[in-house]
Amino acid sequence: MVTHLQLGVDEVGRGALCGPVVSAAVVLDGAGMAKLRQGGLRESKQLSPKQRQAWVPRIQALALAWHIAWAEPQEIDTYNILQATLLSMRRAVMAIPLTPDICLVDGCHAIPDLPYPQRAVIQGDATEISIAAASILAKVWRDEYLCQLAPAYPVYNLACNKGYGTLNHRLALQRYGPSSIHRLSFRPCQLSQTKLP
Repeated sequence: MVTHLQLGVDEVGRGALCGPVVSAAVVLDGAGMAKLRQGGLRESKQLSPKQRQAWVPRIQALALAWHIAWAEPQEIDTYNILQATLLSMRRAVMAIPLTPDICLVDGCHAIPDLPYPQRAVIQGDATEISIAAASILAKVWRDEYLCQLAPAYPVYNLACNKGYGTLNHRLALQRYGPSSIHRLSFRPCQLSQTKLP
C-alpha cells in the first residue's frame, strides 16, 4: 500500500524587529496526521507556551522527518523579509531526506525551485495538520533561541517580547539604538544611528 506523504512548512518571526525568521518543515503520513488531529492539535497561535512545548515531542515522534531552518537578520536586510522567509522555508524543506507527494506552504507564496509539487495555503496553519505541526516546532524553537540571546542583550527584554515590537522594546530602541541582531531595514530599528555591539 502506497502511503501519501505530506510535507507542511510554516514560518515564525516575520514581524519581529530582531532575530531570525525561522521555518519548520514536517513530513507526516496519513496515520500521523490522524493521530495529531484526534489529539486536538491546533495552530501555534491558539496554544499557550506550555501547550506548545508539550506538543513538540509528540509531533517529532509522529513525523517521518522534520527540520528547522532560518534566515539571519542580515539576510532579511539584504533580500527583504518576504524573500528571506521563502529562503528559510526552502532551507527547511530541502534538508528533509524524504520526497513527499506534496509540500503545503503556509501563506500565499510558493517556495522557489522545489523539486516536487507544492501548494500555498492561506491560513494553512489553521486548516492543515502538517502546517500546524510545523508552526509549533518553528514557534517553540524561535522562542527558545530568543531566550538564549536575551542575556547578551539585556536592555531589549527579549525573553519577554521574543524580538517583537512591544512598547518596551521600541522604547529601548529609541534609547539604545539597534544591536547586531536587529533588522536594520525595519523602520523602528532606524530610529537611532547608535548601534550596540
